[in-house]
Amino acid sequence: MADDQDARTVDFLYEIGLLKRLPRTGWVIAGVADPESIADHSHRTAITAAVIASMEGADPQRAAFLALFHDTQESRTTDIPHLSKRYLKAVPNIEVTADQVATLPTGVAEVISGAVAEYEGRESAEATCARDADKLECLLQAVEYREQGNQHTQAWIDTSIASLATASAKRLAASAVARGPLEWMHRARDEKPAL
Repeated sequence: MADDQDARTVDFLYEIGLLKRLPRTGWVIAGVADPESIADHSHRTAITAAVIASMEGADPQRAAFLALFHDTQESRTTDIPHLSKRYLKAVPNIEVTADQVATLPTGVAEVISGAVAEYEGRESAEATCARDADKLECLLQAVEYREQGNQHTQAWIDTSIASLATASAKRLAASAVARGPLEWMHRARDEKPAL
């Protein structure tokens, strides 16, 4: 019994690993030559969620945890572009997650399903911070691609800003569009390290 549960759990982990190979399709449509993967996006989204939650007085660990699972369904559905969603009837993420975790040990399945349900429910402060992190990460990536010469990212910047709910995320977005993506490196190079 334990061997079968371990095998099913490993299968789930291999499935989630697919997210490292699946590109974010919006960037493909925008003409980005080597777009980030869904896993790349989820990693910075989780860190961004912790930052926003810290600024908003919410639980940063919970917000980051929710963000880690916000796109895991895309191992089965892929990253469907927003335009395509007009024509496709997508299954809700909660249902996809239920299928993904159906054969996992109960405790593991409940933790993952609970995180996705909380994120999709949009009711907790942590879910709001994680959702804002998803949009802010998209904005950051759009600014980076714009700096690399792609002239088709402004729509992602605009829609990301319009989608933000928290004051902290809105301030960070304003700062992000006003700064270059590598300003941190120049500042770090020029600052004297604290001893």
